[in-house]
Amino acid sequence: MAPPFSWWGGKETQRGTPVVVKMENPNNWSMVELETPSEDDSFLLTKGEKVKNKNAKQLTWVLLLKAHKAAGCLTSIASALFSFGSVIRRRVATGKTDSSTSNSWFYSCIKVFVWFSLILLGFEIAAYYKGWHFNTYDLHIQHLYTLANPLAVKGVFDLLYSIWVVLRVEYFAPIIRSLANVCIVLFFIQSLDRLILCLGCLWIRIWKIKPVLKDGPVDLEDGDGGYYPMVLVQIPMCNEKEVYQQAIAAMSSLEWPKSKLLIQILDDSDDSTTQMLIKEEVHKWQKDGVNIVYRHRVIREGYKAGNLKSAMNCSYVKDYEFVAIFDADFQPSPDFLKRTVPYFKDNEDIGLVQARWSFVNKEENLLTRLQQINLAFHFEVEQQVNGIFLNFFGFNGTAGVWRIKALEGSGGWLERTTVEDMDIAVRAHLHGWKFIFLNDVECQCEVPESYEAYRKQQHRWHSGPMQLFRLCFPAIVESNISIWKKGNLIFLFFLLRKLILPFYSFTLFCIILPMTMFVPEATLPTWVVSYIPATMSFLNILPSPKSFPFIVPYLLFENTMSVTKFNAMISGLFQLGSSYEWIVTKKSGRSSEGDLYLLVDEKPKHQRGTSEPNLGDLKEEIKQKARKSSRKKKHNRIYTKELALAFLLLTAAVRSLLSAQGIHFYFLLFQGISFLLVGLDLIGEQVD
Repeated sequence: MAPPFSWWGGKETQRGTPVVVKMENPNNWSMVELETPSEDDSFLLTKGEKVKNKNAKQLTWVLLLKAHKAAGCLTSIASALFSFGSVIRRRVATGKTDSSTSNSWFYSCIKVFVWFSLILLGFEIAAYYKGWHFNTYDLHIQHLYTLANPLAVKGVFDLLYSIWVVLRVEYFAPIIRSLANVCIVLFFIQSLDRLILCLGCLWIRIWKIKPVLKDGPVDLEDGDGGYYPMVLVQIPMCNEKEVYQQAIAAMSSLEWPKSKLLIQILDDSDDSTTQMLIKEEVHKWQKDGVNIVYRHRVIREGYKAGNLKSAMNCSYVKDYEFVAIFDADFQPSPDFLKRTVPYFKDNEDIGLVQARWSFVNKEENLLTRLQQINLAFHFEVEQQVNGIFLNFFGFNGTAGVWRIKALEGSGGWLERTTVEDMDIAVRAHLHGWKFIFLNDVECQCEVPESYEAYRKQQHRWHSGPMQLFRLCFPAIVESNISIWKKGNLIFLFFLLRKLILPFYSFTLFCIILPMTMFVPEATLPTWVVSYIPATMSFLNILPSPKSFPFIVPYLLFENTMSVTKFNAMISGLFQLGSSYEWIVTKKSGRSSEGDLYLLVDEKPKHQRGTSEPNLGDLKEEIKQKARKSSRKKKHNRIYTKELALAFLLLTAAVRSLLSAQGIHFYFLLFQGISFLLVGLDLIGEQVD
């Protein structure tokens, strides 16, 4: 028989009249439940024919009003679904399939789960309407008895469903339960690590702990007796047409003696027009007295690591003591070097001083707001706590100043992974160098505004650490650092924070949870479905309290991104697919244009916009560029892995309706919709 729905463990949450059962046949019965009439209905059961006639009329009107209300609700839902369907049709018609991953092994595995769930859903629906809703141990015993007695089997479907029940009880359920238990244990370990980091951050805030200079605070206005060693500034770029002007202008405006500062523009562009534009911009600043040089590699190998390695081989580099590295979209303040370089003075064991990032486009769209939450936790908590208590953290690849002696002594830039910044940081740590993180020194930059750019960035950021872990594990074990530092590198830095988080997040919420809907013997407890994601989201969002209104979208989006991160992690660990692929993150150039407008309108003198000549022409050029950009045809992509998982989760949500599991249904429904929106590229900006 088909049981009534009970969303919260079978407890009645509303009053109702007793269930009326109409039995026409002992093997076929139906169930009807009527709500208790409300006071507004004025339906009072009393004696007398007059009252009964009046009650019948009122009941008719009440039923008509409720039918009208239900019809209006259905009309609204139908209209919303129709609009959403229209959007989906347009997206599918104009979108481009993400063919680079649609034939991957990972996508093939997801498709197997999707087809498996669809077949099982068909079985369960058919069994449900036959009155077979087996969730209890006694009913499983009944099914086992049916299978053991062939004479009791009345049809092929009965036999097949009986076999499936035995398989799920004897084989599938134990496997799923064991894997779920492993994920829950990993969650507790991960939560403990996050909690300790948050407590460390709180301790730093309460006691106002931060790196201090041996000679006291730096006087930024002191132009004579300050500490001014030789500093090399490097800007690696590749086809950065949108942001090259802001990068060159910002570095050329750094407040440092010209005789002790050299700026290298390391251009890896393969577009001749971009090369010409960057070269002309460098020449403008050279004419204005800035010590800046343009370098373009003939043989472009090794991506960013190869570019930096080539620049460090220049003969004049030996005259410089420190090197500051900035990506093309970074805009350091003019006093950046004055606020970072002095920490090296009289500290010969300091190899790196890292500044934090701030984002000029963090409120551009929902995608940028969600990235702000993750990156705020990374800098405010992870980097700051590790810097204060361990003197070690992963170099962020930009907005940092290195002691050249530390770079060269640790083996220099290597091209063996796509995370050359983390690679050099680990090797420098193994050689005994200490790092300083300055949480109060910010450097403006951009975060990706389109899901396409963000997805590729995250793939590189999560495949690279696994490549590096595989390569440097023997060096960590054989190094002369303490056991504590080795344990921190292996278990905390690599395994816990780079491997475990995407593993249990994807496995638990994208595979195990939907599978438990079809194997009710292994159903996850409610607290696992609700408390685990809520706890992780709450801890991550603490450093950015203004983002609390976005905690639910953040929770759903992080689970959605776990697919990309898990795929990247596996690819990097086992050298599969595009684990060594490097795609430059698409920049919008919004901050560049904004600064240039401000420069032209308010400060017609030589500052951070561009070279002083032809500012009027530059303003007109920017306006034309903005108009042309607005007319560019944009498109979206269709992400097959995300769409496949959307169908898996929504199928499991339908199955949860049959077993009346409230919290599981809502989680699967909203998570499936989140995958659907991301799969259709309905989050963030479209790409050109």
